[in-house]
Amino acid sequence: MKPKSSVNRPPTPDVVEREPTFQELINIKFIETGEKERLMELLRERLVDCGWKDEMKAICRAFVKKKGRNNVTVDELIHVITPKGRASVPDSVKAELLQRIQTFLVSAAL
Repeated sequence: MKPKSSVNRPPTPDVVEREPTFQELINIKFIETGEKERLMELLRERLVDCGWKDEMKAICRAFVKKKGRNNVTVDELIHVITPKGRASVPDSVKAELLQRIQTFLVSAAL
């Protein structure tokens, strides 16, 4: 009796090890040092302080009210709010985060 073969699965490719990219190395360093979480917390604080979070909540509520609570999916809400949210982050918040990232990269000698 012939052993059963898998159903239409391609062969598993050999795993090729490669060196991580510079971007991957930076991301690893951010995570390992805890800097990524500190930056995320700083971003949350700044967005609350400047009223951005409340503004996004209001936009979401208005959209849900307009479409009807039962006619809106989370994916649809995300699709609508993401461009508005990104565009409305204050330049001062972006500049502060960029400065913190640059300082981290210099201190980490990357």
